[in-house]
Amino acid sequence: MSDTGTGKRGVLFDVDGTLVDSNYLHAVAWWQAFRRMEHDVPMSEIHRSIGMGGDKLVEHLLGEDRNKDEDEQLDATHGAIFSTWWPSLRSFDGAGELLKACSDKDLTVVLASSATGAELKYLRTVIDADAAITGATSSSDAEASKPSPDILEAALEAGELQAEDTVFVGDSVWDVKAAGELSIPTIGLTCGGTSEAELRDAGAQEVYENPRDLIAALDTSLLGQLIARS
Repeated sequence: MSDTGTGKRGVLFDVDGTLVDSNYLHAVAWWQAFRRMEHDVPMSEIHRSIGMGGDKLVEHLLGEDRNKDEDEQLDATHGAIFSTWWPSLRSFDGAGELLKACSDKDLTVVLASSATGAELKYLRTVIDADAAITGATSSSDAEASKPSPDILEAALEAGELQAEDTVFVGDSVWDVKAAGELSIPTIGLTCGGTSEAELRDAGAQEVYENPRDLIAALDTSLLGQLIARS
């Protein structure tokens, strides 16, 4: 984690399910990957696990007694299936505008993504707000995936930020838990399919429906409080 003491203020954004409407496609891709390896995992259980890194998701859904030799192939199969839907991906209404609004108010904007490098590059074209983004992480930047906080530590490094000067915006319970490990306050969005109650139970301090709703409440939100700090 950066210890530069610059006093910069910033916001870390999860991408899948927070800025881009991709969670359910990830769930279908995992479901198909599991079926190809003869594992019958209910779609609802898969969706509730989206937000974890692929390695953690497989362990969470198949258990410790699974054939661990299949893990890498399952993850690769999921990625291959999901990539066929890249052209269909769309950002949530207001996603790019939210990033630009934060940047315009002098917040350092960092994408805290666990996507592969190629996938992240495509997701950034979908969001279409590169001028507002200071840095971004990919799966290669973390040894352990969410709910471990490694990717958020890497995002802090990328933005030269301190946890106490940062807010995280995410959509899953696993996002909130990861941020909690670093004492980063979290704004939850329900557009990824996780309920407000679940996000608050995990520790989210504020919850909005989607990026557009957060823009509308920007000045009074945790982000607005961060912006107002002298």
